[in-house]
Amino acid sequence: MSHDFKPAGAAEHHCDVLVIGGGPAGSTAATLLAEKGHRVTLLEKAHHPRFHIGESLLPANLPLFDQLGVRAEVEAIGMEKWGAEFISPWHEHHQTFEFADAWDKSMPRAYQVRRSEFDEILIRNAGRKGADVIEGCRVRDVEFLPDDAGAIVRAEHDDGRSESWHCRFLVDASGRDTFLGNRFKAKQRNPKHNSAALYGHFTGARRNAGKQEGHISIFWFEHGWFWFIPLADGATSVGAVIWPAHLKTRRTPVRDFFLDLIATCPALAERLKDAELVSAVDATGNFSYSCDRSHGANYLLLGDAYAFIDPVFSSGVMLAMKSAFEGAAAVDTCLRQPEKAATALKRFDRMMKHGPKEFSWFIYRVTNPTMRDLFMSPSNVFRVQEALLSVLAGDIYGKTPIWRSLRVLKAIYYLASVAHLKRTFMAWKQRRINIRYADAPEGMGSE
Repeated sequence: MSHDFKPAGAAEHHCDVLVIGGGPAGSTAATLLAEKGHRVTLLEKAHHPRFHIGESLLPANLPLFDQLGVRAEVEAIGMEKWGAEFISPWHEHHQTFEFADAWDKSMPRAYQVRRSEFDEILIRNAGRKGADVIEGCRVRDVEFLPDDAGAIVRAEHDDGRSESWHCRFLVDASGRDTFLGNRFKAKQRNPKHNSAALYGHFTGARRNAGKQEGHISIFWFEHGWFWFIPLADGATSVGAVIWPAHLKTRRTPVRDFFLDLIATCPALAERLKDAELVSAVDATGNFSYSCDRSHGANYLLLGDAYAFIDPVFSSGVMLAMKSAFEGAAAVDTCLRQPEKAATALKRFDRMMKHGPKEFSWFIYRVTNPTMRDLFMSPSNVFRVQEALLSVLAGDIYGKTPIWRSLRVLKAIYYLASVAHLKRTFMAWKQRRINIRYADAPEGMGSE
C-alpha cells in the first residue's frame, strides 16, 4: 500500500484500536473495546443521523442491546415486530410466522427501526463509553507496518484536513465500502446469489391489524421478492430485490422502474394503492458479495465489510453486531495475550463464516418453487418449523438444539425437489440465467 503517506502538516495520533465505520458493527466493536479499557478511535465518513437501509431487526438482537445498555433507547424508536408474513402469487393464502413459536420461546419479538435513529443510538453509546468518535472523516489510506507492528491510517476530514493514526489493531467495519476488502482485492461477487435492490419510503400504506401491524411482509413475484417494513413514525419501507438480468432491462428512470415493478405484484400494489412515495428511490447493483478473508494478524473485517448475501431474513444488523461482539473479544485477546492470538482469530473466523453459511442455504433457495411450498405450507414434524423459526429469529449461535431438525428440513426439501423433478430442473435452469452478473445500467443510484 501507499508509502508516500503523510502529507506535510498532517496531525498524527496514537490509539490501540482504530475502527473504520460507525454503523452497527463499528459502533458496537468500539463500545466493547472501550469498555475493556483500550484506547479506541472510530472514524465515520458521514455525520449521524444519516440514512441507511436495513430497518428490520431480529429477536437475537435484543440480548446484544441489553449488553450494550441501549435496549430502552431502541424500544423507544422501534415498531414492535412479532413475526413475518409471506405472500405468494402462486398460493391462495398468506402464511404468517410468529417468533414466539420458535424453539426458544424467550425471544418472541424484535423491532423495525429507522436506521438513521438506530445507528445514531449505537454510535453515541460508543462515545459515552469512552471511544473517540470522529464523524465526517473518511479513511483514505492504510499502511501496515513490518513485523505486525500495527498500521498507520490516513483520513481526510470534510474540511480537507488530513490526520493520521498509528494503531496497534485495525477494525474494518466500513459496510458495503469494504475498505480493506477492496484494498486487498479480496471482495468477490457471490456467484451463487447475485441480486440488485431498489427501495423507497411510503406514507399511507395499508398495514395489518392489531399485533401483526409491525410484521415484516415478504411478497414473492416473478422477478424476485419485495419487503414491506412498517416503521413507528407511520412510514413504510418498501424494497424490491430482483435478478440482475431483469434490472438490465431498465429503460426508464429508477423511480418509474420501481413503481412499475410494484404494479406487477398485485398483493403489494393493493397495500400501496392509497400510499404516497415520499422519498427518493435508491438502487444498488452487485448486492451479494463476500471477502476471501475475515482477518489478518492485526486487522479484522466485521459485518458487511466481510460479506453480505441478501436481506430476505433481516439478518444484516444481527450478523454485524454479533461479529462485533466476537471481533472485540478477539482483538482484546490479541492485544493483551498475544500468545493466544492465533486461537482467538481462528475462533473469530469460524463465527464469521457460520452466520452467512446458515442463512445462505435458505436464501439461495428462497425463490425456488419447492422452498416456497415449504414456507407456505409449513409442518412441524420433527420440530422442523420451530428450528426454521429459530433461524429466522437469528438464534444460530447459542445452545438451542436446532441442528438435527434443520437437517430433517433440508432432507424434506431435497425429497420434494426430486418428487417434482421437471419443475426443479426448470427452476434451476432459470436461476442460472437470472443470477448471471449484469453491469448496472447507466444512471443507477438515487432518483
